[in-house]
Amino acid sequence: MDFGIIIRTISKYWPMFLRGSAVTLLISIVGTTIGFIIGLLIGIIRTIPVPEKGIKKYVLKIINSVLSVYVEVFRGTPMIVQAMVIYYGSKQAFDIDMTPLFAGIFIVSINTGAYMAEIVRGGIVSIDKGQFEAAYAIGMSHTQTMLNVVLPQVIRNILPATGNEFVINIKDTSVLNVIAVTELYFQTKSIAGINYKYFETFFITSAIYFVMTFTVTRLLRFIERKIDGPENYILYANQMQVETPEDALRRQQKKNINL
Repeated sequence: MDFGIIIRTISKYWPMFLRGSAVTLLISIVGTTIGFIIGLLIGIIRTIPVPEKGIKKYVLKIINSVLSVYVEVFRGTPMIVQAMVIYYGSKQAFDIDMTPLFAGIFIVSINTGAYMAEIVRGGIVSIDKGQFEAAYAIGMSHTQTMLNVVLPQVIRNILPATGNEFVINIKDTSVLNVIAVTELYFQTKSIAGINYKYFETFFITSAIYFVMTFTVTRLLRFIERKIDGPENYILYANQMQVETPEDALRRQQKKNINL
C-alpha cells in the first residue's frame, strides 16, 4: 500500500469524499429518525389489547394483519431489491418520478420502520404485566399507561438496538448507489474510475465509514450513561440532615447531663 497515493488522493478528491459522507449521514439520520417514529407507532398499535367482541375487535385484527404484512415483507427482502422496486417500479407502474435522494431517504425509512416495529413491540411486551395492572388499578386508561409508564422504559431499553440500526443504516446506504444516490460509495466508485487506484481509494472510504460508525457508537453510549444517571447515589449528612439513632442517643445524653 502506497501512503503517498493515499495522501494525494485525499488532497485531490476530498470534496467528493466530503459530499459523499454528507449524503450518507443525511440519509442515515433522517431515515433512522423517521423509521423510529414509524416503528414506535406500529409497535404501539400491535400491542393494543384486542377486545373479545365488537367492531373494534375486527378493526384491530385487520390493522394488525396489514402491519404484519408490511413488517414481514420489508424484513424479508434485501434493501437493494427494495430500492430497485420502489425507485424504478414506481415510475413504470404509477408514473411517480422521485429524485434519487428522496427515494433513498424513503427506502431507508420504511426499511428501518419494519425492524424498529419488532424492536418496539418486543420492548413493550418485556415490561412486567404488573405495571399495566397497577396503572389500570389507579384509573389510568391504556393510552395514559403507555405514555406515562411503559414508553419511557421502552425507549430507554431499546436505545442500544436503535443505535445499532443507525450504524447499520450508515453502512447500508452504500446499496443506494444502484439508484444513483451520490452517497459515499457512489463517490468512491467515481474517484476510483478516474485515478484507477482502487485499493487506496476504497481504503480511504473504509476509514471514513469506520470513523462515522465509531463516532455514532460512542455518542450513543454517552447518551445511555446520561439517561441512566450515576451508578451510586451518596447521601451527604450536610445535604439531607437526617438524624441517625446514634445521634438521637447522644443528643438525649447531653440533654440529661444539662438537666
